Amino acid sequence: MTEKAANPNAPDLALAVLNAIQNPVIMVDGAGLMSFANWEAESFFGASAGYLARHNIASVIPFGSPLLTLIDQVRERRAPVSEYRVDLSSPRLGADKLVDLYVAPVTTDPGSVVVVIQERSMADKIDRQLTHRAAARSVTGLASMLAHEIKNPLSGIRGAAQLLETSVIDEDRALTRLICDETDRIVSLVDRMEVFSDERPVDRVPINIHSVLDHVKAVAKAGFARHIKITELYDPSLPPVYANRDQLVQVFLNLIKNAAEAVGDRDDGEIQLTTAYRPGIRLSVAGTREKISLPLEFCVHDNGPGVPADLLPHLFDPFITTKTNGSGLGLALVAKIIGGHGGIVECDSQANRTTFRVLMPASRGISEDDDFPKTKGHD
Repeated sequence: MTEKAANPNAPDLALAVLNAIQNPVIMVDGAGLMSFANWEAESFFGASAGYLARHNIASVIPFGSPLLTLIDQVRERRAPVSEYRVDLSSPRLGADKLVDLYVAPVTTDPGSVVVVIQERSMADKIDRQLTHRAAARSVTGLASMLAHEIKNPLSGIRGAAQLLETSVIDEDRALTRLICDETDRIVSLVDRMEVFSDERPVDRVPINIHSVLDHVKAVAKAGFARHIKITELYDPSLPPVYANRDQLVQVFLNLIKNAAEAVGDRDDGEIQLTTAYRPGIRLSVAGTREKISLPLEFCVHDNGPGVPADLLPHLFDPFITTKTNGSGLGLALVAKIIGGHGGIVECDSQANRTTFRVLMPASRGISEDDDFPKTKGHD
């Protein structure tokens, strides 16, 4: 029996597979040159594969980086090594470059190693999203309890205050009025929380996100953002999002209102709405074994002062707010709605640049493997 011929297209196929990987992958030869870099690595290092192949890896990563030590260990031990939460931040690579590293020897080329880089930002993002969903579930239980155990006594207190108002002297009517006003305020807060206890399935259909954003912009410009510049940077090739239109309007009204309040009265205040296609992000759906793709990215940017660093990890938790009279339920509701759609909402913030990013599934029947869209979204 003759031996089966090798696949003549194997090198091209291997290159296509490496370029399809959503993590940066590089090969470092015995001299320290990066002899191979896939497309994600080119993006991560901000340089072409040809440029990287002419430069030693030590020249493109921070001085004294643990990655250099890992490469030496792999060469010496001839065995793979993993390292978690390695900081590769530098002026060249940018800030917040916290990564997980997997380094393995290349058996057919002694001295060469393969380095796979996993950016922690996405892993941490999904971890935080799961925390947000747990927080939303806790609010759901609290809302149900409040609705039954607090609203009824409040109704009795308000009724008693109204009866007293008819029999007290004028000087004391202000006190009975205060009782009524405060009970109304508490009832209003409980009513807002009752939204969290609505566990009915979301009625979703294919939605054009740009029509939603245009509607929300029109509402904002007619009211709370009438004096603020709002710009758009849309990817016109975006497929429909599989969502509930009314709930999307509620989400983006909340986010744009927050952005408008952050910008305040500054003369150069600006809000920017962007949409883009980001393949490669998948998330498990609660209660099922299904994993859905989240390729649609919708962002609300503002140039306000930013979110305090100590508040950022808890921004979507209930009752967390920087506003003097805020209830801290707006962003918790945003997290619940987007989570109910199987999506993710996150916030990145620094001085003069805050971004609320929503990642959601496309309409059913459209997958990452489709030819649509051909062009990448805007940053």
